[in-house]
Amino acid sequence: MTPSSPVYRGRLAPSPTGYLHLGHARTFWAAAERARAAGGVLVLRNEDLDAVRFRLDFVAAMLEDLHWLGFRWQEGPDVGGPHAPYDQSRRRPLYRAALERLHSAGLIYPCTRSRRDVLEAIGAPHEGAGADDEPVYPREFRPPPGTPLPPLDATIGVNWRLRVPDDEELGFADGCQGAQRAVAGRDFGDFLVWRKDDVPSYQLACVVDDAAMGITEVVRGADLIKSTFRQLLLYRALQAAAPRFYHCPLMCDDRGQRLAKRHDALSLRTLRAQGVTPAELIPRLAAMT
Repeated sequence: MTPSSPVYRGRLAPSPTGYLHLGHARTFWAAAERARAAGGVLVLRNEDLDAVRFRLDFVAAMLEDLHWLGFRWQEGPDVGGPHAPYDQSRRRPLYRAALERLHSAGLIYPCTRSRRDVLEAIGAPHEGAGADDEPVYPREFRPPPGTPLPPLDATIGVNWRLRVPDDEELGFADGCQGAQRAVAGRDFGDFLVWRKDDVPSYQLACVVDDAAMGITEVVRGADLIKSTFRQLLLYRALQAAAPRFYHCPLMCDDRGQRLAKRHDALSLRTLRAQGVTPAELIPRLAAMT
């Protein structure tokens, strides 16, 4: 399927863990433009699973900022739609059902190792070791193949990981970045699908929702390319069709650091307070994409 398909379905999937910044706006603009150009549907999904950093005021600010910039969506938490609810915190039964399918297929296993254990085993430093990504899980930490799986508790208190197919080369054609390749077990290892605080991982929730909502193309930042390989394995394991992917270049500050929600000076709220208007901002976003 191509972005010109009449059944194109794209999505915006912000996480309410801080104020949206200029980098978010650029990626969301690209997603909205690709949906508009295709005559398709744009879905807004509130990815509010991070109970530690999630705040209700960030949700309100997120919607306000997106509307201020002129974004419009046909489905979402504020407008409803055929795939409601559009808040991930209200979609937990779908994630649990997917976890049970993976468990029944013997594709996951419980893990009691900490991130520190993993970093020590692979000889990586504790600081700056890819805080936004999982380190490659050591194969020797796995249970032997065929080890009986314990049942899934009603309330999960241990991490569960998906066992990746070692040395399998995976690839996809990215709409922005071109051909992408990675080797399972080398470029990324067994990854979390459910956390010990009884919360589904980003990887699992994202796949379940994109599949259930019929998303045909995922537009997001280039920092999530490695996540795409993990998600492709989940699509396959859950027997769901994977969407196409379009990973936008990351936006950096004047020191070359990737923008994050801590960059308050470049938050949409701050720019608004400084008198910047959408008419001034949108051409900048288009030029950056």
